[in-house]
Amino acid sequence: MQRQTALKRQKERARIEKQREKTASRLERRNDKPSSVALAPGEDPDLAGIVPGPQPQIAD
Repeated sequence: MQRQTALKRQKERARIEKQREKTASRLERRNDKPSSVALAPGEDPDLAGIVPGPQPQIAD
């Protein structure tokens, strides 16, 4: 019976460690995320920086 208890503890430790790793990777991604660009009030962020008119040709 003791063997199953040891296996259960081992699985629990592995689960906790995996959870810690996931939390750390989430924090790392959040810190690496580029900061948002300051926009003028009322400016649509999807259209920021787009110039009206003909667009330059893309070289293939």
